[in-house]
Amino acid sequence: MEISLALGGGGAKGNAHIGVLRRLEKEGYKIRSVAGTSFGGLVAILYSIGYSPREIQAIFESVDQKALYGRTPQDGPSLLGLAGVRQLLDKVVGTKTFAETRIPCAVTAVDINSGGEVILNKGSLKDAVLATIALPGIFPVQTINDWNLMDGGVLNPVPVTVARMLSPNLPVVAVVLNDPIDKPLQTYNLPIPSIVPRTIAESLQRVSLAQSLDIFLRSVDASSRYVAHLRLLVDKPEILVRPDVHHINLLDRVTVEEIAQLGEQALEEVLPELKRKTSWAANLNRRVLGAIK
Repeated sequence: MEISLALGGGGAKGNAHIGVLRRLEKEGYKIRSVAGTSFGGLVAILYSIGYSPREIQAIFESVDQKALYGRTPQDGPSLLGLAGVRQLLDKVVGTKTFAETRIPCAVTAVDINSGGEVILNKGSLKDAVLATIALPGIFPVQTINDWNLMDGGVLNPVPVTVARMLSPNLPVVAVVLNDPIDKPLQTYNLPIPSIVPRTIAESLQRVSLAQSLDIFLRSVDASSRYVAHLRLLVDKPEILVRPDVHHINLLDRVTVEEIAQLGEQALEEVLPELKRKTSWAANLNRRVLGAIK
């Protein structure tokens, strides 16, 4: 039973991808390719280079979530930096490239100059992660080749088309973390990096900067929901997995295992449909190969 995966973006909600991967492997599914956007892009790249769901979870659990967003001289204009994320990627990805993945993998980003979607499937894996997670205005834009790249979720929150490009003859399982369009928008709080002195951090939380960030992130959330909704109607993944992570904000500090379990539960709910779709696809591929021979 072979499938291709499309892992959607959603910040801290993305820990649900671990549970989806875990349950798919337990059920005996062979993930032949994986595409991802934003946090889904990070998980996709880790999985593609050989980390198991258990190992990915251990990586995320080892991270000091309070120290992820410190700034360095490398960071361009943005509210938060990616110092902690870079350190993590140096440790778990290093200098590996897409040529070294064990299964085909690609992540998406958006070029802020052309406004077009960019599919990253060559070159540095670390650079690709930093580009696909670059939430507009919050994290610094990343430069790759002639592109200035930001979060791929701006145009393609769940990269079904990319997963289908990687494995044209396989069913696509799409993991959607965006809230449904009928859910109320949530309030967002600015995660202040631990390197900021406490008195300054408390002041930042009180002033209009925090309120402005809340409004901005709500607008991004609303836009992303509708883009995801419309793209899924058009792109039509064979299986849709929607973990119940609607109470979690993009930048929340979370317990990884709790969120992973929500992903596993969501996969459990669609297992009967998944088994039907994968069996049908396998039979079709066999008939096509038989006719060719």
